[in-house]
Amino acid sequence: MSQFFMNNKEDLVSEALEGILRASPFNNLAMLDAGQDIRIVVRRDWDKRNVAIISGGGAGHEPAHAGFVGKGMLTAAVCGDVFASPSVDAVLSAIINVTGDAGCLLIVKNYTGDRLNFGLAAEKARKLGYRVELVMVRDDISLPDNPQPRGVAGTALVHKIAGFAAEQGKNLEEVTAAAQDAIAKVVSIGVAFSNCNIPGENHSNRVHNGTCELGMGIHGEPGVETLQFRTGHELVSLMVDKLLSVTDKYSPKALLVNNLGGFSALEMSLLTREVLRSSLADEVELLVGPATVVSALDMKGFSLSVILLTDALREAMLAPVEVAGWPSVVKPKKPEVVVAENRIPEHRFVPSVNQTTQSMLATICKTLISSESELNTLDTLVGDGDTGSTFAGGARRVLSALENGLLPLDKPDDLMIAVGEHLATAMGGSSGVLMSIMFNACGQKLAEGKTLGESLAYGLSRMQYYGGANIGDRTMVDALCPAFICIIQGDSLFEVARAAHTGAESTCSMAKANVGRSSYLNSDSLNGVKDPGAYAVELVFAELSKQFS
Repeated sequence: MSQFFMNNKEDLVSEALEGILRASPFNNLAMLDAGQDIRIVVRRDWDKRNVAIISGGGAGHEPAHAGFVGKGMLTAAVCGDVFASPSVDAVLSAIINVTGDAGCLLIVKNYTGDRLNFGLAAEKARKLGYRVELVMVRDDISLPDNPQPRGVAGTALVHKIAGFAAEQGKNLEEVTAAAQDAIAKVVSIGVAFSNCNIPGENHSNRVHNGTCELGMGIHGEPGVETLQFRTGHELVSLMVDKLLSVTDKYSPKALLVNNLGGFSALEMSLLTREVLRSSLADEVELLVGPATVVSALDMKGFSLSVILLTDALREAMLAPVEVAGWPSVVKPKKPEVVVAENRIPEHRFVPSVNQTTQSMLATICKTLISSESELNTLDTLVGDGDTGSTFAGGARRVLSALENGLLPLDKPDDLMIAVGEHLATAMGGSSGVLMSIMFNACGQKLAEGKTLGESLAYGLSRMQYYGGANIGDRTMVDALCPAFICIIQGDSLFEVARAAHTGAESTCSMAKANVGRSSYLNSDSLNGVKDPGAYAVELVFAELSKQFS
């Protein structure tokens, strides 16, 4: 089954172009009605006194080429089917409809279909009396022995420079010369971690896990080398070295960081960071992207393009445009660090001694540590099997602080907050944060002079507020709540432990968990199984009752 969002494959490109026009931010685009199966996006604000700039090719490289139509770049884009050159008639229709006395320049990527179809259209247009020139972009350096280098993302830079020259009112010879100058100065190299999914077709990924392919083409053509997985730093260094080997060293450059379609924004940001820390960094005066400029459908990969800057090219690169697909051009800079004026206040606890508190706290920790395996086994039935490890991890952290004399045992409010901070650090997932909330809130109330029972109840209410669990939701709250009620009432530890046991037992008959991982399970999976968190609470109070009643 094809992994591609579409309606009918035959309508895909036309419907996508309609979407581009509907979302155009400058309201300056139109579809040229030139006949069936001809798709041409044109500027509505075009002045035929200027040289027209026409490009195009197969769909699948969006935003190229329709995304570059507008003031300062292309006059028209001729769009073929996915990875298929537009017809000669389509290209010729574009030429004769947007070209005035100033003539037009065709910019094509160096692929056979584009060269032939655009080339024949140019010859026919000349026969009809139009002044037409054609340039071919061949910026790909990944296949050094190829006599016909492919045109890839650097094509967009050529669009920008030629479009600027045309917008300035330069004649056809000058615009063509500007484009040729850009072509001579731009080089690109790409890498892919997967090939692309073509609409309506099923393709296996020839790039195996743990590898990437250097120089894969923007239609999925094989690259020059399959590399074992490298860190981002290593991969960028390799690509930068290849770029620098074919460009003038120590010359100012513009850099295009291009997403081939499948890289996440997170990866593109890391990529940009690595390039701007590489041996190329000192030569990068202007940065284009990171952005999807010339894509290869959903190919997971990226390309780097550099162009040597002259005064004329610098001016062209920085000129504003009114197109949807061209990203901002910036002068890269080192990130600034602003020192925070307000720091999070540190809790400074003065260790103190209280033998009863020490014994009770040690009992709690050792109970949770010794129950790790039992709780994990229980959790495999209703969760992800780590409740025991989570509680034991927090208990080990607190026990270590206890045994090293680091806790304020004789100051209950500080002790609660200290325990909460240790749990937030040592317990994984949400459990540690929830327990930390409870102990911190409890400590705050103790500092205000509230009783232990009142403070624990308040801490529990805060944990419930942020965690969302209530009595009957099949969580540790079902055991904690009745136990804390007994503490408020001044009941004995035996009564507290019995209340915790009853609460934990009640979870066995609860058919639905409303929070946590158990909420994804059906009643058959939960029936008769005690909630692991509630059982942990039961075990702790049972041991405290045994030791201190």
